[in-house]
Amino acid sequence: MGLIDKFKGEFVDVIAWTDDSRDTIVWRFDRYHDEIKMGARLTVRESQVAVFVNEGQLADVFTPGMYELDTENLPVLSTLRGWKHGFDSPFRAEVYFVSTRQFTDEKWGTQNPVVMRDPDFGMVRVRAFGTYTFRVDDPAVLLRELVGTDPQFTTDEVAEFIRQSVVARVATALATSGVGVLDLAAHQNEIAEKLAPVVSEDLGHLGLSVPRFVIENVSLPPEVEKHLDASTSTAVVGDLDTYTRLQAADAIGTAAANPGGVAGLGAGVGAGAAIGAQMAAALQPSKAAAVPPPLPGTTQWYLGVDGAQVGPLSPTEVTARVAAGTAGDATLVWRAGMDAWTPLGDVAELRTATPPPLPPQQ
Repeated sequence: MGLIDKFKGEFVDVIAWTDDSRDTIVWRFDRYHDEIKMGARLTVRESQVAVFVNEGQLADVFTPGMYELDTENLPVLSTLRGWKHGFDSPFRAEVYFVSTRQFTDEKWGTQNPVVMRDPDFGMVRVRAFGTYTFRVDDPAVLLRELVGTDPQFTTDEVAEFIRQSVVARVATALATSGVGVLDLAAHQNEIAEKLAPVVSEDLGHLGLSVPRFVIENVSLPPEVEKHLDASTSTAVVGDLDTYTRLQAADAIGTAAANPGGVAGLGAGVGAGAAIGAQMAAALQPSKAAAVPPPLPGTTQWYLGVDGAQVGPLSPTEVTARVAAGTAGDATLVWRAGMDAWTPLGDVAELRTATPPPLPPQQ
């Protein structure tokens, strides 16, 4: 500082700070030899506090307002210096302005994946990222624990420490949430609201807090996302046979628009013909699975049970139903070659021989 600046400092009696940056947390008011005149005017704006430090010891803290400095509104500093009476001579003290507004758009993210147990996929590795805001709750603690004599303390000097605290808490919260990865999106706000006070408690010993915490996204590993995409595609497509024929039709339309037509899809006419044959086969409707005919020499019977037709059944199956009591002589039966439905008891080939009663014992 030059001689002119020295004299200017002796006549300046206004102590104030207008923050023209967006990242300054603490700024030290510079005066020549840190000399402040009695009666100087101190202006503390909203979202600021002013902290006076005398000989390395924290003294008075001023909240927003305008003050005329004297021994009455500098009680701690007056006690430290042992002033018995007010006087106009300058006194030495460092003045630190501390911003108490919220510092927004601070970003966080998990550099390493977080392992969590998922009910659908088992052990899954996920990554997460988002934003948070922080502010100074206790300026005196911040000055003692972090700032020291730094003339301009910015967010860059503390952001990494806060981010590490945030990521550690996020990892624990995700791993112990008990929420499946497919349901995390629906619970992101709930988890974030619970994390904000927890992180604030971790930072309380530094005079900081995190009033707002946001989880923007929780992402899955690429292999799990690929599996989900495949499952979703299958559910949307539904009938794979119809989907294949539609895809073939689209391919034919695309090939027709290309130079060389369908044959242009392959390497030469032969390849084009093979592709065309495959597409034509795909366009054919799917055939129902063939049902084998009955074995030769087996008579197929039909039963009328409770007004419904049951069959075809082999003679052995009809006999088994009679033995089980689900069919009887009155049950109507029919087979090829019969003119009409006939009671089972009138069909000789289906009647089962009933042994006569045992003779009486003598």
